[in-house]
Amino acid sequence: MRKKDFDKDLIINFRTHLPEKFQLPKSVVGKKILKEYGALFIAGRGVTVPDRVIFKDEEEVSVWQSSVETSRVNIAGFEIELQTAAMKHLKNAVAEAEENNFSITPRGADSARRSYAETVNLWASRVCPALIYWTNQGKLTEANAEKIHSLMPFEQVAEIFKLEEKGVFFSKDLSKSIVYSVAPPGTSQHLSMLALDINEYKNSETRRILAKYGWFQTVVSDLPHFTFLGKSENELAASGLKKINDEDARVFWIPNL
Repeated sequence: MRKKDFDKDLIINFRTHLPEKFQLPKSVVGKKILKEYGALFIAGRGVTVPDRVIFKDEEEVSVWQSSVETSRVNIAGFEIELQTAAMKHLKNAVAEAEENNFSITPRGADSARRSYAETVNLWASRVCPALIYWTNQGKLTEANAEKIHSLMPFEQVAEIFKLEEKGVFFSKDLSKSIVYSVAPPGTSQHLSMLALDINEYKNSETRRILAKYGWFQTVVSDLPHFTFLGKSENELAASGLKKINDEDARVFWIPNL
């Protein structure tokens, strides 16, 4: 099989592993979000994944979150909540790590489940300072900055992506796209309760054990972030994901799109 045909098969395969009623995005924003954060949509082993790439508001998030089974566990002093199947495999990973004299611990109270409001606050923590900075730099007029600031969070995303195409970036260091710094409102994997930010992400043994129990890094720009995919590593390529290695030999699994 030619490489081009092989790559095409993987792309088709990714789509076949999406939920039956998954709403394939048609907008530029939606397609970008699927490419950046879409690995979780092929998750298995008893978890439920959203049927869309973007939740538009708090109500959509609340309705979806209330439809899945979740469990709460205290790990290292933090009460975290995940989908029950994901939590089961995380607890197994934590236990095995402890048997080998190291830890797997959350980075904070918001390391697992998040609300829509929390994703909005994180988004604003990047957008608001950037609007001020680029206005002071003369890259934005005060009127344009105010227009963006007045939009609903969901509506801001497309406008900011357009500015970033012109080199006006909104990441924390203002040097790259905002998606390398924070997920747009309603798109975070934490909303699905299949993501966890951990302290020990630099430890290769931690990453190995998490992978053994179906937890993988899926967002290249977010090193502490792990996603429950519920599959063995040798199943991921057949599910339409591709492997990327960074300069520190970390492995990330992202949609092959």
